[in-house]
Amino acid sequence: MNWFEALILGIVQGLTEFLPVSSSGHLEIGKVMLGVDAEKSLIFTVVVHGATVLSTIVVFWKDLFKLLKGFLAFKMNEETAYLLKIVVSMIPVLILGFTFADEIEMLFTGNMLIVGSMLIVTAALLAFSNYAKQQEKEISYVDSFIIGISQAFAVIPGISRSGATISTGLLLKNKKDGIARFSFLMVLVPIIGANLKDLMDGKLSGESNISVMALIVGFSAAFISGLLACKWMIGVVKKGKLIYFALYCFIVGSMALVYYFFFR
Repeated sequence: MNWFEALILGIVQGLTEFLPVSSSGHLEIGKVMLGVDAEKSLIFTVVVHGATVLSTIVVFWKDLFKLLKGFLAFKMNEETAYLLKIVVSMIPVLILGFTFADEIEMLFTGNMLIVGSMLIVTAALLAFSNYAKQQEKEISYVDSFIIGISQAFAVIPGISRSGATISTGLLLKNKKDGIARFSFLMVLVPIIGANLKDLMDGKLSGESNISVMALIVGFSAAFISGLLACKWMIGVVKKGKLIYFALYCFIVGSMALVYYFFFR
């Protein structure tokens, strides 16, 4: 992977991590289109995911500071309750990650059949939630767990994590701005945890064709584009314009399937 390929993939990761179009699916498509060896690019995937985590922290630093301050009061308050809901939301993906880690990793081999099919599933989720009636209720512990199940399914490339969690929250009648904020904050610990697990398992120390310069370029591109996409997506959810992303996912998913059946 050269620096230009890293730039393109970094921008793709940053934009699609927050937009409901599946960052993992687009990274897999990008690797296939650019001829990048998926099995030797795990370190790049980890680096650009780290960049989007950092962009989330930058966008929501005030919220994170408030939550931390409330938690350190060591009493049951609004901030502590919110953090507990985030913990509840992480249960499904943690169980899945520790139980089926190797099986999940095998999905990230540039399989356009899986990516295309799951992008169409994402499109259906976004379309349904776009027309869901809103009751504007606060996220409950039960809602948190159900949203967490959606996040667990999003380990499949092509299922958008933000699309699945935001759509599920909207279908559960939660507030639009509240579910967008919750969706972006709930992913911080799972991504950081997954990256640390890869480091501890030694998966990033194997053969790689990626230079340090390419990693730096990819990280920078993912961070900057992630900042822009995160801020934009909050406004999109508030305005209820998810149907456009549903159409986009359907088109890209269909193109991926056409590629798989006729051009691979």
